[in-house]
Amino acid sequence: MQQASDFLAESEALEQLIAPLQASDFAQPTGFKSWTFESIIRHLHFWNHMANLALTAPDAFQTELKPAVEGMMAGKTLPEIELDTFSEGGLDLLSLWQTGFREVAAAYQQADPSDRVAWVGPSMSARSSITARQMETWAHGQAIADELGIERSEDDRIRNIVVLGVNTFGWSFKVRGMEVPDEQPALRLTSPSGERWEYGNLDSEQVISGLAHEFAQVVTQTRNIADTRLECDGEVAQFWMRNAQCFAGAPAEPPAPGVRRTKVPS
Repeated sequence: MQQASDFLAESEALEQLIAPLQASDFAQPTGFKSWTFESIIRHLHFWNHMANLALTAPDAFQTELKPAVEGMMAGKTLPEIELDTFSEGGLDLLSLWQTGFREVAAAYQQADPSDRVAWVGPSMSARSSITARQMETWAHGQAIADELGIERSEDDRIRNIVVLGVNTFGWSFKVRGMEVPDEQPALRLTSPSGERWEYGNLDSEQVISGLAHEFAQVVTQTRNIADTRLECDGEVAQFWMRNAQCFAGAPAEPPAPGVRRTKVPS
């Protein structure tokens, strides 16, 4: 399954990004809810581990999911819940994550893309499950890159995240208790390699155009639309990009303009 190979490549890109770091660097907070590098890596490892269980050991998945759900219901934060399961930190945690992402990639590479796997909410296809893992890795990796003052080199595997953003157009409205517009805007994007990617109703007067990775930044809420060069014509297109949310859960507000950005090294 190509999406599993893309997840592996995304994880390896993040691995290279943080390779020069020392153990003490993992306590560095980021612009994403002040999560530290360590809490981000633990978060990625926890849900990679759960995705692996969902595919390979469904009963174990349900067993390990139960205390996490109970913690959420009790008001615990995700970092607190994840720390309860994986207390390792620093380079030990890094090693766990490195081994774990390779295990889950290998498992999903052998899966039928249409296989159903359980999750916190409704079940999903194996393809959607591993695409979600790539999306999380790329989006949370952005917070680390921003803090390090590094502009990442993007790759066309980001198309999986773009498609996820397109497929969750309706969700961005439903999660806010709003009716989904009848017409999805035309989406005209330029990929990192220079290809033209088009989605939605291409005859629509509602149009979003620009760079594919900036569209992915907006739908994952790693950037405010105002901090990108995306062009949005029409009320529906503008509302979608101001409120896009390609991930599950309660409605989340995108970062305010200028908050999530690549830091300038001092």
